[in-house]
Amino acid sequence: MSDLQGYLRSDGRKGIRNVIAVAYLVECAHHVARKIVTASDDLDVHLIGFPGCYPNEYSFRMMKALCTHPNVGGVLLVSLGCESFDRDGLLEAVRESGRPAELLVIQEAGGTRSTIQKGTDAVALLKQESTAKTVPMRIDELVVGTICGGSDGTSGITANPAVGKCFDRLIENDASCLFEETGELIGCETIMSERAITPELGAEIRSAVEKAERYYRIMGFGSFAPGNADGGLTTLEEKSMGAYSKSGSSPISGLLKPGDVPPGGGLYLLDVVPDGEPRFGFPNISDNAEIVELIACGCHIILFTTGRGSVVGSAISPVIKVCANPDTYERLSEDMDVNAGRILSGTPLEEVGDEIYQLTLECAAGQRTLSEELGHQEFILTYKSFEPIGPACLPAAAMAR
Repeated sequence: MSDLQGYLRSDGRKGIRNVIAVAYLVECAHHVARKIVTASDDLDVHLIGFPGCYPNEYSFRMMKALCTHPNVGGVLLVSLGCESFDRDGLLEAVRESGRPAELLVIQEAGGTRSTIQKGTDAVALLKQESTAKTVPMRIDELVVGTICGGSDGTSGITANPAVGKCFDRLIENDASCLFEETGELIGCETIMSERAITPELGAEIRSAVEKAERYYRIMGFGSFAPGNADGGLTTLEEKSMGAYSKSGSSPISGLLKPGDVPPGGGLYLLDVVPDGEPRFGFPNISDNAEIVELIACGCHIILFTTGRGSVVGSAISPVIKVCANPDTYERLSEDMDVNAGRILSGTPLEEVGDEIYQLTLECAAGQRTLSEELGHQEFILTYKSFEPIGPACLPAAAMAR
């Protein structure tokens, strides 16, 4: 494994990539922004954005966190011109972070073709100006997230616990590791609270899962999908325990909400279910919505486990796909970085966990994942609302103050 080198940012964090983000600020600007990225023809130019026309505190916070993510070296904002998103506030925030940033307003730039040309020129300039120096980077500066998608009957006995083994090794080296989501951990609240480093944090974890259960009950659905049943899962409890196994065995150091950056090494639970009464429909309408929220918390890399199969990657942070089912791996090997399904034929769980750990470090050192090489840069951001976390959610940080 090569020594880690990170792009040093003005806030002291270090990135493992130096992405130029092209960010549309309303769906009406999506097409133009996408054409700018396509014209740039560069794997390190990524498309992100928020489709809504009406302002939302959560969406602004998320876009700010994403545009100032350590993996981002420069930003082009693309606005239609009449949406309510605070484009000037976001532009100022990005520039204050030390990154070069530009803003194009389609209604002022002359329309589609003109804005695409100006945007392509702006991206080329941003790449020249994005000159953050690379410096040595330690494992304890890494933030790694995990998510499962397309789970089946093999997920909870191969890929998910193997990621848990990887998490334990990362945390032994004081890295920050995030697992989610509370809606897929219903029934695990008691065992998670018992792993919390303080009783107060344990109570916050139980409350977060109870909130998710209420949300799903009111909405009339749960996180157990037809595809899970087709793949051999039989109950919500079975799926929850499988998802829970991704967390490994380390103590839980904190509870975060989207956009909260972990204050130090350790294991953190990310609560992605909105606060208050259900107003926004499904908590996350796809796996990539959850990936975006993990990235907004500073995750450099995402470990994505799948049994049924998934081909997605992500903008900004690379995705390592860990396949749980050996048959799925055989069919989709060009999209899968790790074959955890071989655990079923006798490969030790610890061996696969070590493989994921080493691949995570290689990815952090610059090696591209398969989804990166294939050009996957999926991204989705929707409306939500959250209350700020309290001091009980981050007890170590509160005690340090």
